[in-house]
Amino acid sequence: MDSVGNIIVYFVVAIAMVVFSFKAVTSGKILRSATYLLFVLLGTAVFYFQLGYQFLGAVQIAVYAGGIMVLFVFAILLTHKPNDTTGRLESHRKSLGVIVSVASGVLLLFAIFYMPLLHGASLTECLSAGNEITMSDIGEAFTGSDRFQYLLPFEAVSVLLLACIIGGVTVARKR
Repeated sequence: MDSVGNIIVYFVVAIAMVVFSFKAVTSGKILRSATYLLFVLLGTAVFYFQLGYQFLGAVQIAVYAGGIMVLFVFAILLTHKPNDTTGRLESHRKSLGVIVSVASGVLLLFAIFYMPLLHGASLTECLSAGNEITMSDIGEAFTGSDRFQYLLPFEAVSVLLLACIIGGVTVARKR
């Protein structure tokens, strides 16, 4: 990713992803939000392709941009009418939402940089020591079951997502 063209493509895609992420969250129409989310997922695939990870880019397009988005749109159409003209939901707790979002972002950054990642060392310790972190190391950290590896949280999230899908189907059946 050294050429000027790659850098320009990176910034164009990054700006587009930020704009589409914001639009996905703030759009009043749920199908438009899902479409904006599709563009964000495709932008992530472009980043993978730029980094030379063609397999991850293809998986991103096939699984997330393809399969998950079809599932989202299917669930949306099961639970809402496409031409529903209900008003926008207004919340009086926007400031609380902003505070919680900023706090969550700070905690996420703290976790990324200071939680143990590889062999008990944090990301900042690995980078300051000059250690090269390979995709194999990251994959082993995420899918391992030893200390400082994250297979159990990964599986817990997958069970939570499965429970959400079952709940969505149950709600859709009762309508």
